[in-house]
Amino acid sequence: MRRTDPEGHGPVRYGPPLPGDGLPVLPELTAVLAAAASRADAQPVGGAPALLEAACGYWTRRGLPTVPDQVAAGPGAPALLLALTAALAGDGADILVPRPCAAWWAPYARVLGRPAYHVPTPAESGGLPDPYALLETVRRVRAEGGDPRLLVLSVADDPTATVAPPELLHETVEAATAEGLHLVSDETWRDTLHHPHDTVLLSPAEMRPDRVTVVTDLAGSLLPAGWPAAAARFPATEPGRQLHARVLDILTGLDARIAAPVAAAAGYALDEPPPVTERREAAVRLHARVAAAAHAAVVAAGALARPPQAGRHLYVDLGPLREPLAEQGVGDAQELEDLLTARLGMPAPGGHRFGDDLGALRVRLATGPLLGGTDEERAECLTSPTPLELPHVQRALILLTSVLDDLRDDAQRRGHPR
Repeated sequence: MRRTDPEGHGPVRYGPPLPGDGLPVLPELTAVLAAAASRADAQPVGGAPALLEAACGYWTRRGLPTVPDQVAAGPGAPALLLALTAALAGDGADILVPRPCAAWWAPYARVLGRPAYHVPTPAESGGLPDPYALLETVRRVRAEGGDPRLLVLSVADDPTATVAPPELLHETVEAATAEGLHLVSDETWRDTLHHPHDTVLLSPAEMRPDRVTVVTDLAGSLLPAGWPAAAARFPATEPGRQLHARVLDILTGLDARIAAPVAAAAGYALDEPPPVTERREAAVRLHARVAAAAHAAVVAAGALARPPQAGRHLYVDLGPLREPLAEQGVGDAQELEDLLTARLGMPAPGGHRFGDDLGALRVRLATGPLLGGTDEERAECLTSPTPLELPHVQRALILLTSVLDDLRDDAQRRGHPR
């Protein structure tokens, strides 16, 4: 997360990692990993047959029938996105991403020397570009001699924690495919819906299976973030098979293999046995409650945030508190990040790390750090019927509320002098 400008406000080249769940590792996963720890053989590039079969089952259960020849596994979604970007746009083509977007998307375009064009998102949700803004951006890039070929999007989004409505997703997918773009759908957070019975999540691959590659990082809901594993699902078409082969070539050149013990844990998790699904459901319920409480504190302080619908985070706009923040030397997202990180005692990465404007006062707040400081406290959150009433969670939420209220009160005092 180094800054590149001599003054410290240049473009941020690498962003924060995925928000972790803050919870102890599931014992059954630990047992599977430990049982495979003595394996000396390397996993084949792209994943061993057992892992690919498990990934096929995972997607088929979600309405995306899949066979092993459509799947490639890698040591985390960033490695797969790098390979996909190189395969689809490494020969001079251009990449499109929403603004804001996951912090790890754009760096892989830069590694390949390609620009990533940010397209504004609609008011309803983040994760995908507004369809009309997308068409205008494609037109402009082509008019300037560019060759837009790849669009990366996410229906369940990091950083905004929103889920795109199906009708809006349909319009964006239609616009993108009409312009000849290949879509990479990052579905890392699809299994973390806060209200799964009230939220409709569709994959772009259900709409245009011939033009969409799906990428899922298992750190979203199945594995600890420190055990890197991810899978990609390619279209069942001849171009899809060619893309799959190119990606495997690139992964081979990078020697991007999943460690054998992690692959064993990944295969177990993708099969979704009861211990894994029960932990996932419990973790989602917990983070949904904490995110709702954090959102209430944010809104009460006069800041803006869409209600979080998925994931372990929320995206906060402190623009309404710009004046009191300016009094404290905060005029951009980096300075806001520094201030809130120090006051909250937890990471509060600024929106500029997600491709947002540096001048916009936005940050992503994760819910994991609000669950306590020890494994025992975090484990207690999972088993408590009222986790928001636990003393360590209350202290964390009170601190968040206090920091935000101090900013609100400063704004009110300036607006109503005595």
